[in-house]
Amino acid sequence: MLLGFALVLTRISAFFVVLPLFGWKAIPVQIKAAATIILSFFFYLIAPPANLDHTPTLMIILLLAGEVIYGGALGLVIALLFAVVRLSGDIIEEQMGLTMAEILDPLTENESGPFASLMEMVFVLLFLSANGHHLFLLVLSRSYEAFPPGTIPTISLLAGGVISTSAAMFIAGLRLAAPMLAAFLLLMVALALLARLVPEMNILFVSMPVRIVLGIFLAAVFLPFINGFVTEMADWMTKLLPL
Repeated sequence: MLLGFALVLTRISAFFVVLPLFGWKAIPVQIKAAATIILSFFFYLIAPPANLDHTPTLMIILLLAGEVIYGGALGLVIALLFAVVRLSGDIIEEQMGLTMAEILDPLTENESGPFASLMEMVFVLLFLSANGHHLFLLVLSRSYEAFPPGTIPTISLLAGGVISTSAAMFIAGLRLAAPMLAAFLLLMVALALLARLVPEMNILFVSMPVRIVLGIFLAAVFLPFINGFVTEMADWMTKLLPL
């Protein structure tokens, strides 16, 4: 019984350590530990492991290692999907010329760009308002259907899911930032024409405030499109997760 609960606790702990929302440093450790134990007890009751009596010590270590790898892989896939919004924000920040304007992210306590942090916060609010956190419980539930406690997951399946998600992350990030990239491309063409028409004008000095104003305006226009990515992310989670 104790070994079975330890297996469930190990998978859920590894999952939540890598998970973007639950893994934020802004959440107290006591709350993380309490939530992990409560969920572990819940999933232990609904998905009890097979009889693990008289299991050799080496096999116990392998089972615990498999739970860590599987839970970490599930959390990593979701973390990569969450990184799409930040990636697109970083791309737009580079076009706005704000790559050096880093601030301290209060959620992760890491330095990040202001525009990327804004997009991520809006995405998190939309994700939680759409009950997206219920997807995390659904992922855990389906993981115990695919690989019950006491079974070693397929490493090739886990690696394939992570690799596929990494490729999808870059594609989705570029697609989410594509409209704003197109607008900045048109701005660069207009500034190049202006430089030819008015050679004495300092285009570099003029372009900096124009790029920032354009970026803020486009952010107000395109931020509602992040709501569509919330639904798309839910579909990707069901397709890319190694379940």
